[in-house]
Amino acid sequence: MRVFVTGASGFVGSAIVQELLQTGHKVLGMVRSESAAEALVKAGAEAHFGNLDDLESIKKGAAQCDAVIHTAFNHDFSRYKENCENDRQVILALGSVLAGSNRPLVVTSGVGILRKEGQFTENDAHPGSDVSPRAATEEAANAVAQQGVNTYIVRLPASTHGKGDHGFVPMVIGMAKEKGQSVYIGEGNNRWPAVHRLDAAVVYRLIIEKQPQQKVFHPIAEEGIPFKQIATAIGKGLQLPTVSKEGSEAEAHFGWFKHFAGMDCSALSKQTRKTLNWEPRHPTLIDEITPGILL
Repeated sequence: MRVFVTGASGFVGSAIVQELLQTGHKVLGMVRSESAAEALVKAGAEAHFGNLDDLESIKKGAAQCDAVIHTAFNHDFSRYKENCENDRQVILALGSVLAGSNRPLVVTSGVGILRKEGQFTENDAHPGSDVSPRAATEEAANAVAQQGVNTYIVRLPASTHGKGDHGFVPMVIGMAKEKGQSVYIGEGNNRWPAVHRLDAAVVYRLIIEKQPQQKVFHPIAEEGIPFKQIATAIGKGLQLPTVSKEGSEAEAHFGWFKHFAGMDCSALSKQTRKTLNWEPRHPTLIDEITPGILL
């Protein structure tokens, strides 16, 4: 199968490219730079130049392939809502190419958009994008599905980790280094789900190979790690004190990230494991923090 991967040089996208190539698929990866293109070709894939603002280039890439995996996203949080709406337009553009062809389109969302008490499952519906801007991704996926696109949604956990991670946990580590202490909010019992990026990549591959009836997937290796445990591991690794803060003190430490630091989004993956016969095999988040891999 020839697969078009957006964000092919990104943290998750590059893991998917590696997984696809190792299992006999061909990859056309979307990249923005010559250096990224060279690395992609060296790995055994083909490069397709494009970016999230060039919808025509994205459609041309999709038109050449048997499946599309969309992982590209602009993580500039200063323009978060705008970036989420841009993702909507990208998915609608991809859908316009794939409609009626039965070629699978796999888009990337996150369990953090869900809103309910208890643990999240694959059956839980997303809120509207007026409540959670990132839900624009799933709204677009559902819209193109109604137009006849064979669409799947992968909800990544709060920490999709591995060597080279630059997501939420490295942000927390950076704040600890800057402020001289590792911090959790209140009792720190709020939970973050996690998965190694190489395990997540397998889920994307299995979806396009099996094309099951199930449409929403959770590549969750750890259902919910208490944030205090994450902060403690960071403090130990950096040899810094680990402390609890609340209110204005927590705000001063985390700034705009306070919402995420206090987020409780434990998630299950039972249906994903059963449908895809998937079992995570790579190190846990704490296993990667403690030896210093993510520090």
